[in-house]
Amino acid sequence: MAADTLKSTKSTSGAGGASAVRRLLLDNGALTALIVLVIAMSALSGDFLTTDNLLNVGVQAAVTAILAFGVTFVIVSAGIDLSVGSVAALSATVLAWSATQQGVPVVIAVLLAVATGIAAGLVNGFLIAYGKLPPFIATLAMLSVARGLSLVISGGSPIAFPDSISHLGDTLGGWLPVPVLVMIVMGGIAAFVLGRTYIGRSMYAIGGNEEAARLSGLRVRRQKLAIYALSGVFAAAAGIVLASRLSSAQPQAADGYELDAIAAVVIGGASLAGGTGKASGTLIGALILAVLRNGLNLLSVSAFWQQVVIGVVIALAVLFDTLRRKTGTTPTPAGTGSGGGKGKRAATYTLAAVVTVAIVGATSFLHSGNSAATNPKVGLALSTLNNPFFVQIQSGAKAEAKKLGVDLTVTDAQNDASQQANQLQNFTGSGFDSIIVNPVDSDAASNSVKAADKAGIPVIAVDRGVNKATVDALVASDNVAGGELAAKTVAEKLGGSGKIVILQGQAGTSAARERAAGFAKGLKAYPGIKVLAQQPADFDRTKGLDVMSNLLQAHPDVQGVIAANDEMALGAVKALGSKAGKSVQVVGFDGTPDGLKAVENGTLYASVAQQPSQLGKIAVDNALKALQGKKVEETVKVPVKVVTKENVAGFSG
Repeated sequence: MAADTLKSTKSTSGAGGASAVRRLLLDNGALTALIVLVIAMSALSGDFLTTDNLLNVGVQAAVTAILAFGVTFVIVSAGIDLSVGSVAALSATVLAWSATQQGVPVVIAVLLAVATGIAAGLVNGFLIAYGKLPPFIATLAMLSVARGLSLVISGGSPIAFPDSISHLGDTLGGWLPVPVLVMIVMGGIAAFVLGRTYIGRSMYAIGGNEEAARLSGLRVRRQKLAIYALSGVFAAAAGIVLASRLSSAQPQAADGYELDAIAAVVIGGASLAGGTGKASGTLIGALILAVLRNGLNLLSVSAFWQQVVIGVVIALAVLFDTLRRKTGTTPTPAGTGSGGGKGKRAATYTLAAVVTVAIVGATSFLHSGNSAATNPKVGLALSTLNNPFFVQIQSGAKAEAKKLGVDLTVTDAQNDASQQANQLQNFTGSGFDSIIVNPVDSDAASNSVKAADKAGIPVIAVDRGVNKATVDALVASDNVAGGELAAKTVAEKLGGSGKIVILQGQAGTSAARERAAGFAKGLKAYPGIKVLAQQPADFDRTKGLDVMSNLLQAHPDVQGVIAANDEMALGAVKALGSKAGKSVQVVGFDGTPDGLKAVENGTLYASVAQQPSQLGKIAVDNALKALQGKKVEETVKVPVKVVTKENVAGFSG
């Protein structure tokens, strides 16, 4: 799928063997890095080199690669597109909304989704080519607009995906993932566009020197419209594949994926200065990111450190590109390379494949005697570790695992349903004995849990259930009941009448929906309580501070605040200042350490505590029981408790 050929402007006919090797590495840096990574992961983890896990890597690379193919067009033409992740989410939402809620035939719905991607791309292109906006600003604006429209259309909730399209997330013949096939097809299209079409040659010309391209008669502005429209088409395709994997269109899906897509293009050898890039390099870049994340998950590396590693890899890729250009390597437009160059490239890839297979095969013997594990392996897939509540779940789970002699591997999805699907696939493909999942979204986790069920792996859900899939047990407190308790607590503190505001959680998450439903249900019993405003603050303390500060400008007479977690409640307390705990009563949710300290100090009136450490402990207990074939209850309820200043001293989460 090569789209351009790199040739040295300097003669190397007299170079020695060392110089030839150096040149080979420089010209095939991304491929070399991928080979080294595969060999390293095979040596470090006996679970990496399995058919199921390698297929997992392909599936996990698919969405990023498809997005990145579209971004390659833009970067080759010296532009940037920050909107592709949001456009992917919007396109999938349009498809699901039109097909399931508006009764539009699925074929028409798919066309509407693709048209949405094209329209977003055309708007980007128009603002850049005719409005003279910098690509960074124009696509940043579209990032916000597309994400907002996705939330507006979906109402902040996931929409079930049509069954006929959901098959894109399945496998052919029970083993070959359809997302991998789609990735290959889209890669072939990208390579053809770059290497065999007029618009592809135009991309290289514009990226090499836009003014020269204009003076030579190229209609640069029209070409930019087409380039960004193509990026939108690939974003729409990526969104459809992603939603198919999750069986639902998530309004917050693909958040931040534009950075992964750009990283894949750069790692693959494209220059951000334009004029250089190829589809095969982009594919290799996406595979490098997938191998990194997959391998680091298998090695139980913290998700926080994973971000550090990936950042270092991106920086090294840019430095490598700079080094390559300094050595005199210059880009030649696609389709102008000699047949000998193509043959050399094919020989390089063949040699790389042979060397990789040989070395990886040798490293597999390192693990041949370690198949019998002494301790049960349990995977804990958490929705996020950026929230103290889930950190406490992890702490309780780790303490219990250590006590019971369980090898516990914890992953952090960072509130990304797709990333969590990848992590669950890694657990399943790597032969974990049992899995504990705290879903980012109850619908989105269903396909991954079904795969674990099919593999005979017991699954325990913690804090949130999994829809449309069977779990051995659900260990949770009741979010709706907790929401009712929060509403009752603030209403009774205000004497049954007063003015309050509600800080909602992150739109699209099941916890936000369930707690909001509990607030509404609880307040029905108190007609004297007037809700002045309800605004999302995304479970974040800083956003809670900002949103509460804004609401105080419009509603200075507020008397109470209900927040869907303690972090937002603490932000509201900061915004209220001296009013907190005196003229304004604030009730939080979760019973986190910081929240309990605020309750003790009197600035936070109460917190509906879920005892998260107990959730983690009980989840590990049930995972081990299910693995041993012992009977477990389908639902294990950990009671919620309203903690106020009167009882906080004796409470332990």
